[in-house]
Amino acid sequence: MAGPEEATTSTPSSSFKSLGLIDPLLQALEQMQFKTPTEIQTQALPHALEGRDIIGVASTGSGKTAAFALPILQKLWDDPKGLFACVLAPTRELAYQISQQFEALGSTMGVRCAVIVGGTDIMAQKVALAKRPHIIVATPGRLDDHLEKTKGFNLRGIKFLVLDEADRLLDMDFGPVIDKILKVIPKERTTYLFSATMTTKVAKLQRASLSNPVRVEVNTKYQTVDTLLQYYLLMPLKEKDTMLVYLANTLAQNSIMIFTRTVNDASRLSIILRTLGFPAVPLHGQLSQSQRLGALAKFKSGGRKVLVATDVASRGLDIPSVDIVINFDIPTHSKDYIHRVGRTARAGRAGKSITFVTQYDVEFVMRIEKVIGKKMELWPSDEEEVSLLRERVQEAARVAAAEMRDQARAGHGKKRRRGGEEGGRDDRDRDDDVVEAGMPMKRKKGSR
Repeated sequence: MAGPEEATTSTPSSSFKSLGLIDPLLQALEQMQFKTPTEIQTQALPHALEGRDIIGVASTGSGKTAAFALPILQKLWDDPKGLFACVLAPTRELAYQISQQFEALGSTMGVRCAVIVGGTDIMAQKVALAKRPHIIVATPGRLDDHLEKTKGFNLRGIKFLVLDEADRLLDMDFGPVIDKILKVIPKERTTYLFSATMTTKVAKLQRASLSNPVRVEVNTKYQTVDTLLQYYLLMPLKEKDTMLVYLANTLAQNSIMIFTRTVNDASRLSIILRTLGFPAVPLHGQLSQSQRLGALAKFKSGGRKVLVATDVASRGLDIPSVDIVINFDIPTHSKDYIHRVGRTARAGRAGKSITFVTQYDVEFVMRIEKVIGKKMELWPSDEEEVSLLRERVQEAARVAAAEMRDQARAGHGKKRRRGGEEGGRDDRDRDDDVVEAGMPMKRKKGSR
């Protein structure tokens, strides 16, 4: 099979109209205050509107959702029959976000979307599917459940398949489920595959699912934006909790995202911060879907100034106004660092990132600095102020440990009563599970 045709790079078009979009979509874009196309939209839309398969290599925040949603909606306008397109996304939050963008862009057309993800009521989803939506946005595991168990539901009539964040879908071991889904959808379809990186797995998926695609690529080099100021803070492992509270105190007027490696730390730190009077909320894969959406809504609206998250929140989420990203745990992969700090300094705004570095992390920092091509600066700290906080933080950590034990006991009781009848293999976020399972516990002992 021939490789994908490379799209010729063009300068960004001055308007969406000149790209050939129809009036209903132009009206919606105007209402959403999308003035000019982004680079990925300028490159992808002309080929997509001609009916070509697309491989888009673009990072989060590049406008790729509209790059695949607009041509699908334009085609739907011409032929509005039944279930029209299926979008696969790696996480529940991203699925909801894609659905919201489809509904906003298709607002003048009356487009109907259904979100099919784990962690939510499967019966309500069956009802939503029975209403024949135009677009389904799904995580692969729960979609596979419905294909196997929901009477009358199939994807035999779809005209479009979108694989969004394909690299992450495959990192999370969804490959076998995606293969199953590819077997039950029409061969005659249009396919869009978007990925931040082109790994060998993604290239293999591309060969299996796309026909004579055009490849469009922006931001090919992994890098951080110039408006981001990047700092590190050196400390012994046992001081991490205290140092985090010190930063929360000195940066209290800012919106802050704190990234942890494990679900346990995301929960624990949010309790410590709340105990000490900081409006913090956790976001991780073991919360229910309504809790996760509620946490995001509170943070987006400014009702909570601090979001403590695992890497479930590092990619694909549109959180527009984060002032500071704190890496409580340094990510082991440089690309994860870039995705995390990419939550701030978006769309030309300034932002700061502060990475905690313990005696175990120096090698990781050097690796990250090599990839981003710049040295991080030392964040200044006041040792006297830090030492004044130490006792209060230790007390808050004891409160957090007790609260988490109570939550765990209550959770086990509920599970026994429920008997696990809800089912659905996509009811957990695989990224958090994999991370927790692979974490060497001795590294964490000092921070308790």
